[in-house]
Amino acid sequence: MRRNLLIIGSLISLMNLINGFAQGPATTPSSPSRSECLVYIGTRASAKSKGIYTCRLDTATGTLTSPTIAVETTDPAFLAIHPNHHFLYAVREAAGFEGTSNGAVDAFAINPTTGKLTLLNQQNSGGQGPCHLAVDASGRCVLAANYGSGSVATFPIHSDGSLGGVSAFLQHHGSGPDPKRQASPHAHEVGFDLANRRAFCTDLGLDKIFIYQLEPETASITANDPPEVSLVPGAGPRHFAIHPNGHHLYVINELNNTITAFDYDSVTGALRESQTVSTLPKEFTAPNTTAEIVIHPSGKFLYGSNRGHDSIVVYAIDENTGKLTFVEHQPTLGKMPRSFAIDPTGNFLLAANQGSDNIVVFRIDTKTGRLKPTGQTLEVPTPVCVTFLPQP
Repeated sequence: MRRNLLIIGSLISLMNLINGFAQGPATTPSSPSRSECLVYIGTRASAKSKGIYTCRLDTATGTLTSPTIAVETTDPAFLAIHPNHHFLYAVREAAGFEGTSNGAVDAFAINPTTGKLTLLNQQNSGGQGPCHLAVDASGRCVLAANYGSGSVATFPIHSDGSLGGVSAFLQHHGSGPDPKRQASPHAHEVGFDLANRRAFCTDLGLDKIFIYQLEPETASITANDPPEVSLVPGAGPRHFAIHPNGHHLYVINELNNTITAFDYDSVTGALRESQTVSTLPKEFTAPNTTAEIVIHPSGKFLYGSNRGHDSIVVYAIDENTGKLTFVEHQPTLGKMPRSFAIDPTGNFLLAANQGSDNIVVFRIDTKTGRLKPTGQTLEVPTPVCVTFLPQP
């Protein structure tokens, strides 16, 4: 009888071993999770904020760890990560860099284990109030938008991730119809097309999107032909997003609370307006300004934030025409959602509520685009930018 029990026990152990190989190795709580990604949070200068914060997002559950300081720095209003994931760049919006009225662009090395940032160097932004920056797909240059003075500057990236000085500079000129917000140019966002051949800059003060030819090798930009496209007077174009198919560009207009869709001709660089929709419910009449715009990685949905209504508007994107169809308004459960971002898996949206010092996590229904709060809320002082670094 004892011998039979031993034989049965051996057979059970063998079957468990076989099942273990079939299912893969078991993970332990101490094992590094491939479903994690680092989150970096840029903040505005305040009595509470100390610089750039970091935490980890579990992309399977939407759970966030408590934030820690990645690096102490002043007024890091917007962040961008190098394509090789080794470096992070930030605009320092505050004036006074090197005794001038300009801001700065900072370069940091990323510690992928701890998330900590180490300063590599700083460069004068070339203008006042830098509010946005972007790294080109080749990782050779950074573009920065100077809101206060209405200009765009480019910076070469060295092999060690540090930045060279301004290599190209373009000053915008003119004004718009709103004397309070459009008395002068206000460059607000810079970015690139999918082919990395052109760069764009929205100018809130001029109601224009500027189009540039990009030369990453020399970190330079020159005017495209056509050089720009105009929006309706008083629109105030703020941020934009390019569809994953590369054929459509969408801009969110801060002053008239709309989103404008453009068809993009990648051969000539021309933008042709195809549709404009509101970001607000018809019954809402209180003051509001828009902020961020993001397209879901699937290309099926578009999201835009409202500051005042304190919501994210969701639109479905027609895969053939690029036209938008309204889906819903989702409250951000905070005040002044200046920024938000979608994690690399496309499952979660993190809304940064600048006015209530919190970041709220929403689960995305990947079939409908709708948002549902997960119950996860992170306290961070004056958050104004969220960006992700996937773990290897």
